[in-house]
Amino acid sequence: MHIRCYLPEDETTVISLWQQCRLTKPWNNPKLDIERKLKDSPELFFVGLVNAELISTAMAGYDGHRGWIYYLAVAPKYRRQGYGRQMMAFVENRLKEMECPKIDLMVRTNNMEVVQFYSGIGYSRDEVITLSKRLVDDAQLR
Repeated sequence: MHIRCYLPEDETTVISLWQQCRLTKPWNNPKLDIERKLKDSPELFFVGLVNAELISTAMAGYDGHRGWIYYLAVAPKYRRQGYGRQMMAFVENRLKEMECPKIDLMVRTNNMEVVQFYSGIGYSRDEVITLSKRLVDDAQLR
């Protein structure tokens, strides 16, 4: 798989992939998520291609304390072929180059398949509770 930074012409394909992978939710507008990422740190938004077909994504962030990875996606027909692991290794290396000491992930509690995937590549559950507060209702911005 060839991994490169996201380009604006990838938008439609990326959003379609996220929808296929059930990563989009009514309260998260994917177009706005992409716009926000491109304003913040576009160099940490990656796509993976196999034979010029966009099959994978990952969006990373680093705030100086922790790294985060969002929107890891692999097209359903390409799963269980090592592409998710390859994308994660690529993103981890990028964050490590930035001297990021630790990566945190958020996985929905009912998504055990994804928890197993991350456990299989060395991630473990921390005894923390994630709290959040919505500042902008993306559903109203559509």
